[in-house]
Formats: sequence, C-alpha cells, structure tokens
Amino acid sequence: MKKIFIASDHGGWELKDKLRDYIAENYVDFEVLDLGVSDSTSVDYPDQAKKVVEAVLQNDNNLGMLLCGTGIGMTIAANRYPGIRAALVYDKFTAQMAKAHNNANVLVLGGRTTEFGIAKDLVDIWLTTEFEGGRHIGRLAKL
Repeated sequence: MKKIFIASDHGGWELKDKLRDYIAENYVDFEVLDLGVSDSTSVDYPDQAKKVVEAVLQNDNNLGMLLCGTGIGMTIAANRYPGIRAALVYDKFTAQMAKAHNNANVLVLGGRTTEFGIAKDLVDIWLTTEFEGGRHIGRLAKL
C-alpha cells in the first residue's frame, strides 16, 4: 500500500485535517499518516517538514504533503533534502505539472491561501497524474 505522510504547522493544520480525511475516504489505495500538528499552537515549520521528508525518503513509493500558512516556508524547508521534489501548487495546471514534469513526491499547499474545495481538486490532480518520464528524467537527475 502506498503511504502519504502529511504534516503542517499552525498555519495549515485545519486544511491538513480536512485533506487527511478526504484522502482517507477517497483514495483507499493510500494509507494516510498524519504527523501533526492538531491545533493552532505555534510550531516551527522546518521541524514539521523534516518529519515528512524523512518518511518520504524511506521508500520510493511514499508521498508527502505539507501545509503552512502560504506553503512557501514548507517548500523551502523540504527542498533542502536530496531526493525531495516538493512543489507548491496553487492551481490545476501547477498541480498537474508538478507530477507530470517534475515527479513531485511532496505536495505543498498554503493553509491560509487555499480554500478546501480548491485544495481537493489540486490533491486529486496530483495523485492521479502520471510522471511523463522521457526528457524529464535527465532534468530531474541534475537535481
């Protein structure tokens, strides 16, 4: 079974909880593992990103999702780790390209900038889009 590790800071926890439940209900081929947080108590986003990144790197089939207020901090923190391709997405096209061209293994969303209905659409696109391979493989190898 594929695993999705999901975490947030205090700026993304409400959307994280909704998306965790949405994925668990609609994607039975995935096990969703929530690595926190569960309330608005302030935490440092790099610590939350590290939890997800380390879990994703344990197995090539693992995926991750990170949420903070805007998604910017989580994206920066996650992409510091070799082997992680974290993509901050904000519309359907960026969600599709994150997987199709960049084979993003971590999806990042802004909890304060993305409405739940839109976030569901972005997650659906990211989870169902296939990596195109081909010319993109060499580009990813340079990362």
